[in-house]
Amino acid sequence: MSAHRLNRLLRPRSLALVGGKAAEEAVRQCRALGFAGPIWPVNPKRAEMAGLPCFADMASLPSAPDAVFIAAPAPATIALAPDLGGTGGAICYAADFAESGEEGRQRQAALLEAAQGVPLIGPNCYGMLNLFDRVALWPDQHGCLPIDSGNGVAIVSQSGNLALNLTMQARGLPIGYVISVGNCADVTPADLIEALIADDRVSAIGLHLEGLGSVARFSEACLAARAAGVPLVALKTGASAKGAALTMSHTSSLAGADALTDALFARLGVARAHDPATFLETLKLLHVAGPLRGRRITSASCSGGEASLTADLAEAAGLETPDFPPATQAALEEVLGPRVHVANPLDYHTYIWGDLAAQTACFGAMLGADFEASLLILDFPRADRCTAADWDVTLEAFRAAVQAHPAPPGTVRIVASSLAETMPETVAAALIADGILPAAGLAEVLRAIAAAATIGEAWARPAPSALPEQPRPCSGEAHVWDEVRSKAALAGVGVPVPRSLVASRPELADAALPAPFPLVLKAVGADLAHKTELGGVALNLTSREALLAAAEGMTTLSDRFLIEEMALGAVAELIVGVGRDPQFGLFLTLGAGGIFVELLRQTEQVLLPATPADIEAALARLPFHKILAGYRGKPGCDMPALFDAIARIADWAMAHADRLEEMDVNPLLALPNGAMAVDALISIREPQP
Repeated sequence: MSAHRLNRLLRPRSLALVGGKAAEEAVRQCRALGFAGPIWPVNPKRAEMAGLPCFADMASLPSAPDAVFIAAPAPATIALAPDLGGTGGAICYAADFAESGEEGRQRQAALLEAAQGVPLIGPNCYGMLNLFDRVALWPDQHGCLPIDSGNGVAIVSQSGNLALNLTMQARGLPIGYVISVGNCADVTPADLIEALIADDRVSAIGLHLEGLGSVARFSEACLAARAAGVPLVALKTGASAKGAALTMSHTSSLAGADALTDALFARLGVARAHDPATFLETLKLLHVAGPLRGRRITSASCSGGEASLTADLAEAAGLETPDFPPATQAALEEVLGPRVHVANPLDYHTYIWGDLAAQTACFGAMLGADFEASLLILDFPRADRCTAADWDVTLEAFRAAVQAHPAPPGTVRIVASSLAETMPETVAAALIADGILPAAGLAEVLRAIAAAATIGEAWARPAPSALPEQPRPCSGEAHVWDEVRSKAALAGVGVPVPRSLVASRPELADAALPAPFPLVLKAVGADLAHKTELGGVALNLTSREALLAAAEGMTTLSDRFLIEEMALGAVAELIVGVGRDPQFGLFLTLGAGGIFVELLRQTEQVLLPATPADIEAALARLPFHKILAGYRGKPGCDMPALFDAIARIADWAMAHADRLEEMDVNPLLALPNGAMAVDALISIREPQP
């Protein structure tokens, strides 16, 4: 779906509103915003609607409207769909479609068929606000104001009520679009991303997502946004088991595995927020400054408590509060005097409170440190009970300091209140006009800084390729290959495995051994996924007698045995797994292996296909990466060999993407020289004859 296909619908010059009460409210909202084009209410049972004459049907309109808001019940919406030909598209407000079960899914299919390719937003959606062009195809009041010049953010939400709530923000965020997409029967968030980045008035896009639809299509749109320089932040719900269940019933969207959502966002450079307040603050930061080049912050407050709180919250958010450079340290000590201990975060005390010149010098020195984010913490008193004269002096001083030290690209100047309630909306709007971020809530803005830095870090790397549509698994039944067959398959593509021999119990007495002692003996069987727990593995066997005794103890498990060389001196053991998700397709899991899989639960997910850089970055995020690299004087592993082995495992998985259900290589030994897969199981579908 091209952005051009949605242009008339998103930026209409003429409107038709079909229905009763909800349509009438949309007429009122359009007139309240001051929409300049014709507004044509359609209702055969009414003579007028909100003071405008009604038309009996779509055929009676003077011309085909650019956008149609249909607020009729589901059957009537379907009946109206054939009349949309020639329009720019429609917003379908009615519920009782796919979100309501099988009959609803059939109604939704009938709606799409009847529309004959005309763009549809919804059904089961609240509508659209375009504040740039004063359009309110929206059946309710809202909290937005028109944007007559300049830029604003766009919000695309699968939840109509959440979209409505976000319009009521009082944080100074200029909102240009709010689009509720509901069931996404036709127009998807990916389509809207591509359409919105074509509007140069859109500075950033916020997405509330319950499901992603086609992951391949979503990745294409996100990469298009990156290429256009428009950052994305997502509030993705359905992370918990209960949240995922509610998502299924809410808009019939499939909530994929949450860890895989994180992996997708990390790959595409989409920031993730986990609550509405952080979502809005991140959007606001991206609107003011765009992605950040790093995570170093400084803050100034007249309270030691606020300085300490900032340090704690910054660390929790993954931000850095480094010491000031020597020149900055000296300048601050000169301004603040010997009674103030200069450190970052800075408690500048109250000695200079109300002193415009001294505060300007203090803030200017702090901004000279050239950190990515520079905060002034300033909580304004209640306007209905207090006076803010001294606070205005502090604000004026910070403005003057920013004017003398404007933010370089990839950095941001911030006035942050510790509470959302103590950042007046009038102050916030004025600060944004000055290019300063007004942050309503200290914890929220620090998380927003981290999110903007995450985007900046992603954009600094080469752009990834879009994820492909993965093939559907074939219809055959899945079978588990035993360890011998699984490792032979991997060895066939160059994954190192131990030298080995398969033998029966009688053959063990005279079999030629595959390697010198010590050796490993394992029981072989497709049903022996957890051999260690069953007593099916014997390590460090140093003689033929020990080998035979170990086999005797395993005869209840199997009559086939695997004799292997024992790899010694491993730096670490890893698990390399491949799983299949119904939405994301095949994915790679990397983590601490061996006995530590369940104990530590340290894993990272990588969507397939993956590049060597993707694998390297995922390993670097694991806490035990320090051991791989060499920890406390101990040697590290052969990183190139480890990366190569993992990449070959991933390549084998993609070569069998239509059949592979699951693969478990555990452990993959990270050795000082080389790497070795010492155990593996593959579950794969066998094609029907």
